[in-house]
Amino acid sequence: MNTIKTAVEDDRITQAIEHNRITQWVIEDAHQRVQAHAHRTPVMRSTTFDRRFDGELFFKCENLQRVGAFKFRGAINAVFQLSAEDLARGVTTHSSGNHAQALSLAAKIAGTRALIVMPKTAPAVKLAAVRGYGAEVILCEPTLEARETTTAQVMEETGAVLIHPYDNHQIIAGQATAAKELIEDSPALDLILIPVGGGGLAAGTALAAHYFSPETEVVAVEPSGADDAYRSLEVGQILPSVSPRTLADGLLSSLGQRTFPILQHRLRSIVTVDDAEIITAMRTLWERMKLVVEPSGAVPFAALTAGKLDITGKRVGIILSGGNIDLDHLPWAS
Repeated sequence: MNTIKTAVEDDRITQAIEHNRITQWVIEDAHQRVQAHAHRTPVMRSTTFDRRFDGELFFKCENLQRVGAFKFRGAINAVFQLSAEDLARGVTTHSSGNHAQALSLAAKIAGTRALIVMPKTAPAVKLAAVRGYGAEVILCEPTLEARETTTAQVMEETGAVLIHPYDNHQIIAGQATAAKELIEDSPALDLILIPVGGGGLAAGTALAAHYFSPETEVVAVEPSGADDAYRSLEVGQILPSVSPRTLADGLLSSLGQRTFPILQHRLRSIVTVDDAEIITAMRTLWERMKLVVEPSGAVPFAALTAGKLDITGKRVGIILSGGNIDLDHLPWAS
């Protein structure tokens, strides 16, 4: 791949950033930045699943990404676009786990400080990983209000720069690179299935499909116990996630002001699945494909195992978004 950008391309990227637009060139620029640090994760197949669903399935294994989740893509893209002055101030965010780990590692690579606000209920394995990357963890109550208030306090006290988990154009562009790679490695997809929480991956995937494979539709899948994205698109405005109840802890956030309009224009639909269906899909992936996938990562596959989508005769990409789970508390072991 030719990585030398022309002056025209640089100008297009600059104009897009100035107008808060995520264009094809912004995603291509992000991919050059991301691939210098992230894994190009494999796309895996299963003859058993192809026969079972009478289609062709292509699993993009972001559970095998650095930090065990796609979130590393957005974090590295955002951190490496900060000015030297901002890097010196350090970075902060609020996250239940995967973005926390991703930003912690990105900050470590960039040589800056990371202060991460996490809910007290975050899985122990994710808390340990964040601290293992050298970040400082600030615990808060497990509500969106507490997370945002605590993060604002950290910013005020330390001057750290906020890298929002999903409502950030650099984050969205970075997440789009997973779908860009999937489309390159498995062309002519009819459909891509992705999980949706705050919408960073969903928005990025929808944009990548629009620019790099316009014939490919994108369907998001969401836990029925945290279905604010589904309800938001139904009524045409953001409905906050209030007291979500699902074991898919990575999908508890409300849509953002930047992700919502992208999903409105570029997403085909949202399908919901319950926790029992998520557990079945997760266990099936573990048993049949030997892939360690966390509940949030199994959500899009659950749309198929639960019979919510008919993919007969279609080529379908599925992004397995993460694989971070506490092995002492597997959902089928309780």
